[in-house]
Amino acid sequence: MANDRINWYPGHMARSRRLLQEQLRAVDAVIELCDARAPLATRNPDLQRLTAGKQRILVLNKADLADDTQTARWLEHFRRQGLTAMRFNSNGGKVREILGHIEAASKPALERYAARGVRKTIRFMVIGIPNVGKSTFINRLHGSSIVKAGDRPGVTRANQWVKIGPFLEILDTPGMLPPRMDDQEGARLLAYLGSIRDEIMDTEELAGGLISLLYALNPGAVSARYKLPCDCEAAPHALLEAACRGRGWLLSGGRFDTDRAAALVLDEFRGGRIGKITIQPLSR
Repeated sequence: MANDRINWYPGHMARSRRLLQEQLRAVDAVIELCDARAPLATRNPDLQRLTAGKQRILVLNKADLADDTQTARWLEHFRRQGLTAMRFNSNGGKVREILGHIEAASKPALERYAARGVRKTIRFMVIGIPNVGKSTFINRLHGSSIVKAGDRPGVTRANQWVKIGPFLEILDTPGMLPPRMDDQEGARLLAYLGSIRDEIMDTEELAGGLISLLYALNPGAVSARYKLPCDCEAAPHALLEAACRGRGWLLSGGRFDTDRAAALVLDEFRGGRIGKITIQPLSR
């Protein structure tokens, strides 16, 4: 994967971009979700440009899967930029805090309507790249599974309005990646997180790169999960084979089942079973 550029922009994303531009006129504010494990890589600059001028809340989602110290640093970083930023776990996060931020972001629009004697429903749009948890986030706010959600990119293919309260509606939108991305390191982080479909990549190379990165960031957690020897070579392929040996992922004749290892390493990282690891750390 190191020598091949990652391309990911299917046709439905171009259509989603056009629809988003049209519907932006109907919303009062925007909630942008990114993945707390790679907060910068999982922000689409194109979405930031499209929503410029709107009140915005930045949510570092899946914070329960990220390193807490790193999440605090990223929140401080974004707040220094003047953004309203918060951490959240859609599967069990505190709804009261995000509703408080929504209320604050709604205040300018509410005051404009009140000045005209109008009591109007406030509309928010939820945006982000694929697989950052937008639909799960909306379900959490609603209190039920009102929109379809999944742990793979591309589950949401059309916009959907969801009524959260008597005067609040939220628009669920499909995940949007930028049309092109020159930062291939950032693209690899997106691939590790599952924001780009595994089917378009060599999963062995992808998993090898991931386990190598995780081993560099948190060797203790990775060694414990995959029963690696203390003198394990840190090269991607060597780590993947060591994981096969440690976890018993072997074929007949003792050959390493690297296909199975690749699939499980990716799945276990994305599900948080290796540990709370931020793959895009922010140094002070």
